[in-house]
Amino acid sequence: MDSLHLPTINFDRLGTLVVVYGVNVLGAIFIAIVGWRIAGAGERMCRRALLASSHMDMTVAAFLSSLVRYALLAIVLVLILQVVGIQATSLVAVLGATSLAIGLALQGTLSNMAAGVMLLLFRPFRIGDSIEVGSKGGTVKNLNLFMTELASGDNVQILIPNGQVWGQAITNHSAYGTRRVTLRFPLAYEKDVPAVTARLREFLERDPRVQKSPAPSVNAASLTDAGVELSVEAWTKSSDAGAVRTDLMQAAMSVLSAPKATKNAAE
Repeated sequence: MDSLHLPTINFDRLGTLVVVYGVNVLGAIFIAIVGWRIAGAGERMCRRALLASSHMDMTVAAFLSSLVRYALLAIVLVLILQVVGIQATSLVAVLGATSLAIGLALQGTLSNMAAGVMLLLFRPFRIGDSIEVGSKGGTVKNLNLFMTELASGDNVQILIPNGQVWGQAITNHSAYGTRRVTLRFPLAYEKDVPAVTARLREFLERDPRVQKSPAPSVNAASLTDAGVELSVEAWTKSSDAGAVRTDLMQAAMSVLSAPKATKNAAE
């Protein structure tokens, strides 16, 4: 009976392969780490350089700097493939053969990129604007190639894909610089309506945040079985609208709770 012939292992060649591929993998990891940091630094430098011009919009600067970052990351990816032994020409051939599958798989990402370009071109909002998109609202913090970043009223980060932003109605509270603050509240018949109206109008005239033109108004909007519905309107800067509305509500509560607001106390 012939003895079994076991395959021999060339440990020298195996060790050489381990060393070669190990060095390649370590080199790829090193390139990935350094490339990631370079891409981040390139994005920051590009943003600072763009914002150095007084005519550059912050939204455009943020978008273009994000393009620089992704372009640098693409170069880093090609370098990593070269280091691990995958030729760029082979990669291009494979991607060309599977372009349809890749396009279908990344259609959501590609639509977000296209929507980002449209948001950049038409600029329905800028960084710092207060907007509402669908059921989300907040202050615009950033616009990159894929996402729009908002900060809610309680300073919570909201990330919305650009495709959803472009595909929905956008309410921009900061577009025109001024906003109308409107407040309606019921007033019982036993209250002294002229006195309440005069005190609220006096409060609006003293507030420096309320614009003189158009002039603020305090009028009876409608009559109900319980009393009169007062309508208070004032124009102010968009950035002051929330604070003015809050102060106006507090002033109305103070006036209504004052003893002079009733007819009996006035008499």
